[in-house]
Amino acid sequence: MTAALPASARYASTDASAGVRECAHCALPVPSARRGDGDGHAFCCDGCATVYAILHDHGLTAYYDLKAQDADGERVAAATTDHGYREYDDPTFAERFVVGDPEGARIDLYLEGVHCVACLWLIERLPELVPGVREARLDITRSVVRVRWSPAEVELSTVARWLDRLGYPPHPYRASHLQAARKREDRRWLMRMAVAGATAGNIMLMSFALYSGDFFGMAAPYAHFFRYGSMLLALPAVFWAGQPFLRGAINAIRTRTAQMDVPIALGILAGFFSGVVNTVRGEGDIYFDSVATLIFALLVGRRLQQRQQRIAADAAELKHALTPLHARRLHGDVATDIPVMAIAPGDRLEVRPGEPFPADGAVDEGETTVDAAVLTGESRPVAVRPGDPVHAGTVNLSGRVVMRAERTGLETRVGQIMEAVEEAARRRAPITSLADRISGWFVAVVVVLAVGVFAAWATVSVELAVDRAIALLIVSCPCALGMATPLAVAAALGRGARAGILIKGGDVLERLTRPCTFFFDKTGTLTEGGFRVLAWHERPGERGLVSRVAGIEQHAVHPLARALVAHAGDPEKIAPERITHAIGKGLKADLDDGRYRVGSVAWIAPGGPADLDGWASARLDDVLATGATPVLVARGEQVVAVVGLGDEVRSDARASLDALRAWGHEVQILSGDHPAAVARTAERLGVAEARGGARPETKLDVVEASVRPAVMVGDGVNDAAALSAAAVGVAVHGGAEASLAAADVFITRAGVGPVVELVAGARRTMGVIRRNLVFSLLYNVVGITLAATGVIGPLGAAVLMPFSSLTVVASSYQARTFPSPRRS
Repeated sequence: MTAALPASARYASTDASAGVRECAHCALPVPSARRGDGDGHAFCCDGCATVYAILHDHGLTAYYDLKAQDADGERVAAATTDHGYREYDDPTFAERFVVGDPEGARIDLYLEGVHCVACLWLIERLPELVPGVREARLDITRSVVRVRWSPAEVELSTVARWLDRLGYPPHPYRASHLQAARKREDRRWLMRMAVAGATAGNIMLMSFALYSGDFFGMAAPYAHFFRYGSMLLALPAVFWAGQPFLRGAINAIRTRTAQMDVPIALGILAGFFSGVVNTVRGEGDIYFDSVATLIFALLVGRRLQQRQQRIAADAAELKHALTPLHARRLHGDVATDIPVMAIAPGDRLEVRPGEPFPADGAVDEGETTVDAAVLTGESRPVAVRPGDPVHAGTVNLSGRVVMRAERTGLETRVGQIMEAVEEAARRRAPITSLADRISGWFVAVVVVLAVGVFAAWATVSVELAVDRAIALLIVSCPCALGMATPLAVAAALGRGARAGILIKGGDVLERLTRPCTFFFDKTGTLTEGGFRVLAWHERPGERGLVSRVAGIEQHAVHPLARALVAHAGDPEKIAPERITHAIGKGLKADLDDGRYRVGSVAWIAPGGPADLDGWASARLDDVLATGATPVLVARGEQVVAVVGLGDEVRSDARASLDALRAWGHEVQILSGDHPAAVARTAERLGVAEARGGARPETKLDVVEASVRPAVMVGDGVNDAAALSAAAVGVAVHGGAEASLAAADVFITRAGVGPVVELVAGARRTMGVIRRNLVFSLLYNVVGITLAATGVIGPLGAAVLMPFSSLTVVASSYQARTFPSPRRS
């Protein structure tokens, strides 16, 4: 189809002078093979051509005008697929994801490829394209669209296919219910903060009037009005906004455990009820302003900490994060899309190249290679044939296969790993913070002292005794002590997040200050995580082999093939019909100068070095000595090149491990990769203990058996159970969703250096906490002494108390616990 360019033709144009044509839809460069010779519009891919046609056929070319207004925005090719989405019409799918609605039905869908306001405009035109769709509202910040439609007029699969054809492949938004619950919780917490802040401000205004009246005089009716007004305003602050602390104290008393909510609640109630008594009496000091301010400050501090502690996903969703949402079940030769929840043992399922396996089972037909790193950590793909087992979550790399399902859902291996993650998380006992440990004796000391002071002063005057006891309780209100830890932790967590280190709780920082055993995964953690050509040995006299080998391998999806293509940069163009795949072995191609084979040593030289001449055998030994994976290139019967592929050790790994050892930590490598590759990496990094070929269950056992507190650092699902069971689990950049959810820390930056920054930041944070606690206790000792001796009364105590809190706040937020992000 040919259509006139819209007004925004400047967005998608042809640069004839440079010889480069831009896609008429997305403006990305058009590959030379797709440019053609005519003057018609060119497209970088079939997806862009499809979307371009739809927009023009339905009069939606205003999309390009909006696109042109964002000339500096991201250019993204349309990500259309050929998926039919029939599983969206299955009752089991609807039961889980579809919500009944007065207008018919509603679903939240996550969309790929959303990146600008033009996308928003186009997606919300969906009702104009699909009869039966009532509304489409896109939350562009989360790429989530809420679709309302009439099931009697249109099937959900049709709606999904239209979104796909527009360039936005949809997926059910699994976290919608979780997000709704969190929004409700956030709303309640913010309302509590608002009430506490508003009441504190208004009570302060009334208190200012009362304090002025003490100096300049005030008529009794006005004084009573301000006193009772302050008391009434304090009621919602204490009994609604302060409810989390009161409830926590009640629970602590019921369970006979000492925690900071107990002294906090004691201070709040003592100040409030002493103010009530003095209000009714019409004389004496009232402390409603101090109580309301204390509640507001504590709510803010706890809210800051709570935001950092939220986990990436709830446990129920972990089990579904690694497997596809749909599968193709075969009835004879006919394939039908079904949700994975509908798979039954014995079903025959078709799995195409590039797709994950939806269940555990065995290969029934076909041969392929499988990327099992998600479960085993093994970086080298595994060849499978009929009868060989396959597991849910692993990825089919090279050939179409038919598998027979044996275990589904929680019974799969990945499901069992996630169960182990949850079980380990439940077993892990929370480490009580320093402030909570202090509060056990602090509460008892304050109560005993208050009783003692009352008894001592009662011999002089009961009124003085009450005044001194209340002053002691007010001045010793553990405001500074209660905020010493959470404010320091909240400040550190915020600084860590800005530095790319996301920490889920303050207890994590405390654990990292003790001597630990660090268990590092290898692939993707200590190494770069992707294959690359480390050595290329070409027989003398050969020319152009790099380009030819890459030209052959560009027709494969194997990770080793991608590394060879990337090494060449500009591969030779070789017709696909001249390429033959040997599953699990390599590729062969008939070229103008002979038959080439590129693949494993076992395929090209079945007899090993004995089948190779002196040059090839020597080069093979060189590659094996480095721990790299060897690939041979043969023309006819002669090996013309020996290539070594491997995963390069990160440049900062050695220095980072040395820094951890200098702090008294032990370092080990615990990896699912091949033992020879692990041993070679350990040698380069100076690590004495290293274990390769470790299954997820093995990693879990090793971590649990560690004598020292274990710190597991990894990036894969095979690390998830160990991450959860460890004293501290650290998921590094690029990790799988399940590992991120299981870990205590997620590092968004690549490299091992951020792990060292994490430990250094934890050490500095604990120093700040200790400094805050020392100051808080020193303040309480001085304040209690002054109150008990009568140097200060309740009013003086109420004035003195906020200064301790302000000092703790300044100490916490001025501390440089984590490095500031670099400015570009």
